[in-house]
Amino acid sequence: MAGNSKGVVIAALLANGAIAVLKFVGFTLTGSPAMLSETYHSISDTGNQVFLLIGIRYSQRSADQRHPFGYGKAQFFYSFLVSVLLFGIAGWESATHGYEKLVHGGAHSVPKQPELLGISFPAVYVNYAVLAGAICFEAYALYRANAELKRQIEVHDWSGYREAFHKTSDVTTLTAFTEDTVALSGAGLALFGVYLTEVTRNPVYDAAAALLIGIMLMGFALALAWENKRLLLGESLPLEEERRLREIVAAHDGVAEIIDFRTVFFGPGRLLVTTDVSFEPGIATAEMDEHITDIEDQLMAAEPFVKKVYIEPEKEV
Repeated sequence: MAGNSKGVVIAALLANGAIAVLKFVGFTLTGSPAMLSETYHSISDTGNQVFLLIGIRYSQRSADQRHPFGYGKAQFFYSFLVSVLLFGIAGWESATHGYEKLVHGGAHSVPKQPELLGISFPAVYVNYAVLAGAICFEAYALYRANAELKRQIEVHDWSGYREAFHKTSDVTTLTAFTEDTVALSGAGLALFGVYLTEVTRNPVYDAAAALLIGIMLMGFALALAWENKRLLLGESLPLEEERRLREIVAAHDGVAEIIDFRTVFFGPGRLLVTTDVSFEPGIATAEMDEHITDIEDQLMAAEPFVKKVYIEPEKEV
């Protein structure tokens, strides 16, 4: 069930776009490796939201002859693109920059003091303000994504976030939730690294924060890519939930045997169910049609994901 994915993405887009500009200003004033890593991070997050919005818009196109089940899988593709190209690139750039500064950074240099309304102040205060603001914005974006994910957990009676991560087909919300979590953690790491470097005058803390942010980004990129891969390849409903749907069909009056039963996601919250059913002998065609319609209604009522049901009747010989 896709829910309010678009609202979650738009909230994150506005927050990350503004934060990226502010972080870059902080980097130019202080030369902080952690701030540069966070700039890469926020630029990638902003690009992420653009790709996710494209995926949402593209997936809403009506089914046609070339795509008879619609364009729902577009969200899977664009979310996969986000995880590989943007998360991966930002993570690699951040980690590389942090490593270079950690190994070859040299002595810590004190940047010029900027002025505002004729008042000069340490440039590092800009980083503190930007990162504190980023934490507030990211916390709001994470709150929106978390609310949507919790709604889905309640609707489908999942045990928690771990089960939702492996079972949800709403990869747009999953991607937004993941990147907001990483963004909040990254901003906290950067703030801690910048503070320790300012206090100790040792650049190793700032550089180490940049390296950790990059490693964290690449790790989540791999996890997201893996989760998107399962849906791109045509994942079925989890076994226990598929078994529940199969039992509904088997228990229906007039059904003698289930010859075949399959499920596959063709978009976020959009599940296709196909089954070959052997009906009991003596059932007239008109009555069989009524049975099929009743089974379809029961499956859709039992599982919110079910949007299409195809039942192939086979009379018992």
